[in-house]
Amino acid sequence: MSTTAVVIVVVAIVVVAAVVIFAMLRRRTEHLKSKFGTEYEREVKESGSARRAEQRLESREKRVDKFHIRPLGDADQKRFVERWRAVQAKFVDDPKGAVSDADRLINEVMNARGYPVSNFETAAADLSVNHARVVENYRAAHEIALRHSRGQASTEDLRQAMVYYRSLFEELVGQPPVARAAATGR
Repeated sequence: MSTTAVVIVVVAIVVVAAVVIFAMLRRRTEHLKSKFGTEYEREVKESGSARRAEQRLESREKRVDKFHIRPLGDADQKRFVERWRAVQAKFVDDPKGAVSDADRLINEVMNARGYPVSNFETAAADLSVNHARVVENYRAAHEIALRHSRGQASTEDLRQAMVYYRSLFEELVGQPPVARAAATGR
């Protein structure tokens, strides 16, 4: 084989390898964007690069895969739904107390499902692996709860926090819409 032929074969192999690697990286990116949604963009912004963000997100997936995440049993589900109803009812007379109670109840539900909740940022990151659709709500509700603790949240802010907490609660408890409607009488 001539030198020219060897060079052409080597170049062809390099080009094919580059195309395969590019396709694999693109597939990885699309998977992570699809799975994490807005959390992907938040992580890219926070880390400063898509590559670092993707490494962090994959690291999260591996960490959460080691947890024993489980659905709630019927008794726990019923107990938490009853407590949530009480928290919502409390909002009318004590919005500040209701938001604090909602924050605590979310942590209890997460713990019962198998998510470690020792640190908010880690808990939110862990939650994003399986609940990316609502983790942004969790972050927003928690931020309002922090502002509330400093006396900087209006009643409208507290109402919005309850809406955010409710969307997360419903997803974590895993109550289907029909069961939710029956449980709330709506």
